[in-house]
Amino acid sequence: MDNSNDISKCPFHNGAKSLTAGTGTTNKDWWPKALNFDILHQHDSKTNPLGADFYYAAEFSKLNLQEVKQDLRDLIATNQEWWPGDWGSYIGMMVRTAWHLAGTYRKADGRGGANSGNQRFAPLSCWPDNVNTDKGRRLLWPIKKKYGNKISWGDLIVLAGNVAYEMAGLQTFGFAGGRKDIWEPEKDVYWGEEREWLAETKNRYEDVADRTTLENPLAAVQMGLIYVNPEGVDGNPDPLKTAQDMRTTFSRMAMNDEETVALTAGGHTVGKAHGNGKAENLGGDPELALFENQGLGWHNPEGTGNAANTMVSGLEGAWTTNPTKWDNEFFNILLKHDWELRKSPAGAWQWEPTNIQEEDKPLDAHDPTVRRNPIMTDADMALKMDPKYRKISEKFHADQAYFSEQFARAWFKLTHRDLGPKSRYLGSEIPQEDLIWQDPIPTVDYTLNDSEIANLKTILLNSGLTPSELINTAWDSARTYRGSDFRGGANGSRIRLAPQKDWQGNEPERLQKVLSTLVEIQQSLPKKVSIADLIVLGGSAAIEQAAAAAGYSVPVPFIAGRGDATQEQTDIESFEDLEPKADGFRNWLKQEYVASPEEMLLDRAQLMGLTAPEMVVLIGGMRVLDTNYGGTKLGVLTDREGVLTNDFFVNITDMNYSWKPSEENLYYIVDRKTGAPKWSASRIDVIIGSNSVLRSYAEVYAQDDNKEKFVRDFVKAWVKVMNADRFDVK
Repeated sequence: MDNSNDISKCPFHNGAKSLTAGTGTTNKDWWPKALNFDILHQHDSKTNPLGADFYYAAEFSKLNLQEVKQDLRDLIATNQEWWPGDWGSYIGMMVRTAWHLAGTYRKADGRGGANSGNQRFAPLSCWPDNVNTDKGRRLLWPIKKKYGNKISWGDLIVLAGNVAYEMAGLQTFGFAGGRKDIWEPEKDVYWGEEREWLAETKNRYEDVADRTTLENPLAAVQMGLIYVNPEGVDGNPDPLKTAQDMRTTFSRMAMNDEETVALTAGGHTVGKAHGNGKAENLGGDPELALFENQGLGWHNPEGTGNAANTMVSGLEGAWTTNPTKWDNEFFNILLKHDWELRKSPAGAWQWEPTNIQEEDKPLDAHDPTVRRNPIMTDADMALKMDPKYRKISEKFHADQAYFSEQFARAWFKLTHRDLGPKSRYLGSEIPQEDLIWQDPIPTVDYTLNDSEIANLKTILLNSGLTPSELINTAWDSARTYRGSDFRGGANGSRIRLAPQKDWQGNEPERLQKVLSTLVEIQQSLPKKVSIADLIVLGGSAAIEQAAAAAGYSVPVPFIAGRGDATQEQTDIESFEDLEPKADGFRNWLKQEYVASPEEMLLDRAQLMGLTAPEMVVLIGGMRVLDTNYGGTKLGVLTDREGVLTNDFFVNITDMNYSWKPSEENLYYIVDRKTGAPKWSASRIDVIIGSNSVLRSYAEVYAQDDNKEKFVRDFVKAWVKVMNADRFDVK
C-alpha cells in the first residue's frame, strides 16, 4: 500500500489536513499566560553553524580591510541587471541598508542596532520601513561569500555604508569591526504590542497628545518603522508635530538635537525615495514571498518591477541636485525654496518646491534626459519649521565643514553605539579619540599573582564588612551589564559615581559604608589596586568562604585588571537607562509594574547573558547567602544562612510544605502537619518550584548527589557575571 500521501503519518504534522505552516497548535496557544523562556534560549549556541570554537576576532584579524573596501567600491559602482542602481550607483542603497540595520538601536534596554546582523531575519527583515533592504544584502552576498568567516554580516553592512559615503565624498570618522552575527530571529524582543504594521500611534503613548510619553523601551513611533512616519504623524503631514516625534525617537536612540538634524540631513543628502507605482500591488514581504522570488520580498508586478518602478516608502524623488555626491545641497534646497504638499505616484504625501530652477532639479535616476522635482519628507520639513532644528540647520548650511564633521561623528555613533567599549573594536580604522558614549575606562598597569590575591582576600574578609555586604556590592556593581549593547558591568566601578551611587536598588547607605572601607584598604596597600577589582574580589572571597563552610573547597577564579572610571568619563544621563527596576536575584522590586516580577527577571537575566539554568542556580545560591535587598528573609529557605548549600532547592521542592498566599506577590511556606509558617517567599521564589521548566532545574540541584555540583555551578555562573564585561580577557 502506498502511504506516501498519508500526511497523518507525519510526526510533525499531527494529521492536519493542510500543510500550511503554523496551523498546528502550540503550547503558547493552549497556555498563553505561561512564562516564555525563549528569551533565555537566545544564548544557546546550538543554532550557530560556526561552532563553539569559532573566534571571530582572530578571523577578522586575517582580513585585508582595504581589499574589502576596494571590492565594495567596485560593487557600488557596477550596475546589476537584476536590481539596477539609481544613477548607476548603489551609494543610496548601501547607506540605507546600513542605516536601517543600525537604526533599530534603543538606549532603554540596548536592544536593536547593527551588532548582531539581525536585519537578516524577521520581523526586522519584513518591516515596512525595511522594504528592499533585502536587495541591499543580496547585492553584498558576493563579497560576503568571498571573505566568508572573516567578516560578519553586521560588519559588512556597516562597512558598505561607510564606503558609500566615502565614495560620495564624505570623510568618515572611522570604522570598527567586531559585530557577531546571530543565526535565528530574535523572536522575543519587544517591538510593540500592535498586531498590524503601521498601526496608529495612539497604541504606543500613555498620552497621545504628549509625544514624550512613548512607551518604554520603544524608540520608533509605529510598528514597522525605524524612526518616524515620513508622511507625518499617522500619515498626516504636520512638520511641527513630526518634530516632536523626532525629538522623542532620536533621544531614545541617545541622539541630541544637533545629531538628529545632522543624521536626517546627511541621510537624505544621498539617494532617493521610491514610490513610482501602486503600493497595493506589491507582493508579500520576504517571509511571505513565493519560492521563485529567491528569498526576496515585495515583488512589484508593474513594469520592470525595479529601476523606475521601484517601490519603497511610497514617496518618490531625490532630495538634492546631485544625489550621489556629498555636499550641502540638502540645506540649500530646503531653506531656499517654498514648499507645498503633493501626492507621489503611489499616493503618499510629500513636499515639493513651488518654484525651482530646472538646473537645480536632480536628474531622473534612470533617464538622464529628464529632470525631476526634489522632494522633502515631513521630517525634513521639520528641520526648517521647528525653531530649534531651524537654528541648527542654518548653522550647518553656513558651514559645510562643520556639518560634515558633525554628521561623520553622528554616523559613527549611530553605527557603533551598540558595539560596546573600544576594547571590543577590531580593525585598522578605529578612531583614536575616546568618546564619552563609549563609556571609557582607564587601563591599569598592575598584575596580581596568586599570593597577592590570597592576601587581599584575607584583608577583605577581615575588614569588618559582612559577607553579604561584600557579595551584594559585587553583585550590584556587575548586574548592570547588558549584553545587548555591552554596557555596564563591574569594570570601571561606576557604582561609586553618579548616578549609580544613588540608585535605590544599590542601597546607598550600605554601599557607601562598603566603598569607604574599600578606599581605606586601597590606601593601605603597597601596590595600587583598583576599587573595581577590590569590589569583585570581596564578593568572590565571601563566596569561597561560604562554600568552605558547606564543606567544599571550590576556588572562585579571579582575574585582575579592572579600571576605575572617573565622573568626567561617565555620561550621567546615558547611565540612567541602566538602572535596574527589579532584581529577582536579590528579591527586590522598586515598585509594581505591568510586567510581572518573573517576566522582569527573565528580561534582566537575558540582558546579563545568562541561560535559564544559570539564572536558577544563581537565585538559589543568593538566597542561602542572605543577599536579599534590605536584608529581608523572603525566600531564604535555610537555617544555615550564609552557607552555600542547596537548601533553597531542597525546601522549595519538598512536599512536606505547602504554600499559602499572603499579600500580593508574597507567600508563606507552611509545615503541612502543624500548619505553622516556616518561611516567607516571593513570586520569584515559588515560581522556581511551580513552573515545570524551572522546577526541572531546581530538582537537579535538590538531589542528594548534586550538592557539590550546585556549589560549582553557582561559582561558575557567578564568575560569568563578574567577568561579563571583561572583553580584554575573552
